Amino acid sequence: MSSAVGTAPPRWWRTRRGEQRLVGYAFLLPDLLGLAVFVALPILGAFYISFHDWTGIGAREWTGTANYETLLHDQAFRDSLKITAVYTVTFVPLLFVLSLALALLVNRGLALSGFFRSAYFAPFMVSLVVASVVWGFMLQDPGGVLNAVLGLFGIDPQPWLGSTRLAMVSVILVTLWQGVGYSMIIFLTGLQDIPKVYYEAAVVDGAGAWRRFRGITLPLLRPTSVFVLLITFISALQLFDPIYVLTQGGPAGATRTTVVYIYETAFQFLQLGYASALSVALFVIILVFSLLQLRIFRHESYD
Repeated sequence: MSSAVGTAPPRWWRTRRGEQRLVGYAFLLPDLLGLAVFVALPILGAFYISFHDWTGIGAREWTGTANYETLLHDQAFRDSLKITAVYTVTFVPLLFVLSLALALLVNRGLALSGFFRSAYFAPFMVSLVVASVVWGFMLQDPGGVLNAVLGLFGIDPQPWLGSTRLAMVSVILVTLWQGVGYSMIIFLTGLQDIPKVYYEAAVVDGAGAWRRFRGITLPLLRPTSVFVLLITFISALQLFDPIYVLTQGGPAGATRTTVVYIYETAFQFLQLGYASALSVALFVIILVFSLLQLRIFRHESYD
């Protein structure tokens, strides 16, 4: 006499799909721990400290929302936001256009395109601090390399880092030189993912280069463009390294961005509670504008 004995289904982690999930979670775990320790906890800590008056030494004194009330009337904070906005609205479009143009040029497959691709990307491999130090020597007045080149054309030496008119221009030049290669590689990857059959069909239909770019390249590069604009926008609002190395926020506060102002408040004036409130405010501004960008591009993609 034989009877069929039902067997219980295996636990989910014993199935092939469950094992694959566990392997995936295992790979994600170190990164998630790093984000929790080095990103989430500092954000929460800054938010907590922002409700205190603290010099970084000794006990913290609870002040409630006093720091946030102060920043609403802080003219220096508003000035730093204006300077940051000027840098952002100048740097982001320039980097977008230059990196896309370089990607289009390299993607044409001309002679030595591999060499130029590596040459354009090489500055990104250099630390922004190191790049800023090198550019600081090149921009010296009057003995810098750039002024020496201008002298060959009969142009007087320019105070690139000592002029309120040219200091931010110099910072933009350095950050463009260092960052354009990374965005170019991202655009190049997006261009190479576009099927060539679309361009071949457009050529058969008599479409010129501009029509192919406007009707095929730009629409199909939309996800890549959104990514480049978003990361560039966020990095521009957090600008600190080149300004700290080149100008220290000067001359006369012409390059004192919001992050530089936060740094000065925290480590020069030892107002860590107020600096934390400024950091939280900047975090909210970046978050709001990033979400607005994503929403705008999402609506455009639907249209």
